Amino acid sequence: MWHFPKVAAIACLIGLSACVSSYSAANPKTSDEQTPVANVPTEGSSQNPTGLLADLPESTPNRELLAQSWDSYRQRFIQSDGRVIDYEASDRSTSEGQAYALLRAVMINDPASFALTLNWSENNLQRQVGGKRTDSLWAWKWGRKEDGNWGVIDSNFASDGDIDAITALTLASRRWHQPEYLKLAKLKLQDLWNLSTISKTQGKRYLLPGPVAAFVPDASTLYLNPSYFAPYAFRIFAQVDPQHDWLSLVDSSYQVLEDSTKLSRVGLPSDWVALNTKTGKYQTLPASSTLKSLYSFDSYRVWWRLSLDATWFNSPQAQRYLVTSTQHLQKLWSKQSIPALIDLQGKPLVDYEATSQYAMLYAAMQLVEPAIAQELLMKKILPQYKQGIWGDQSAYYTQNLAWLGLLPPKAIPQRLLK
Repeated sequence: MWHFPKVAAIACLIGLSACVSSYSAANPKTSDEQTPVANVPTEGSSQNPTGLLADLPESTPNRELLAQSWDSYRQRFIQSDGRVIDYEASDRSTSEGQAYALLRAVMINDPASFALTLNWSENNLQRQVGGKRTDSLWAWKWGRKEDGNWGVIDSNFASDGDIDAITALTLASRRWHQPEYLKLAKLKLQDLWNLSTISKTQGKRYLLPGPVAAFVPDASTLYLNPSYFAPYAFRIFAQVDPQHDWLSLVDSSYQVLEDSTKLSRVGLPSDWVALNTKTGKYQTLPASSTLKSLYSFDSYRVWWRLSLDATWFNSPQAQRYLVTSTQHLQKLWSKQSIPALIDLQGKPLVDYEATSQYAMLYAAMQLVEPAIAQELLMKKILPQYKQGIWGDQSAYYTQNLAWLGLLPPKAIPQRLLK
């Protein structure tokens, strides 16, 4: 159905902007054959999610909602050929969006949607030079180009999308006994290690958000995105790729998270930080940069990613970080509202809230303060849910973070993690 690409190293020379942002609403478009086809069910999908419901443990909280919302998502946001559409950003597709669909499909046991999404991604997100594929990672942005045709717009990769995709492939290989998925995961792991990790002072290795050329502005500086760090994934990668020291990325991830959080007077993670590898000091990114050092839509994912590590692998580092770095948000919640953007001084930058933040924070609070988690669910998350959709029907990012945040990590069979 899809092919295994040849591997070759390449240095990308084009800067990569953040894959996640606060999007403004836009209406779905229709035009030529490559444009989105809304409300077309994927192969094997059904208006009745009974089959998917049966695959979640009966003890799963919000079990029916999770099955229903996935069914609604794949009908509205996943085109019939497997392309995930971001209606709020000119109907583009991203490696992040494709990977979220893969993760959700394997977590809820939907092999047909998984195969379709993977097929489209492998066939359309290839990184090429001169018509030849350079490696097995995915170009991060695909959409309508200036000449009116549809295709890859930015051939740089975004490591969070590739990490999520590789995680999904590994879990899928175990869940559905598909060795070809594991073969592809291992192929991608080689390129992820070679192209998206870097060894610096004292031999410490760090995960870069994308190509070296985009995120290493000089010999002693790294631009890092804490929300890309996925310690649970690195532990799984170490199981299937013992040739590389993936556990070293677990250590550096927690080091960056803990030390860079000190940039914030209220102890919150930032979307982006700069690390001076000679001094070990963290700084905000230059004011002229399009990448910002503040607590915003990227940072929310830190709560979810560490919740997975705490639950799946009993990580004391994850538990400790979730306890300490959510203190300010817990304080804000005492007033029943948390702003969507907060600067490093702890000042709210907007007067609106974000369901995606509440859902990611819900995952953390389930471990830290279950009473707050229940309040977030009842007062901020469930009220936004209507007929399978959270909030705006075009809000692709919200749908994914809300679903991932609500799915209990323990709903994933333990056999898939080892």
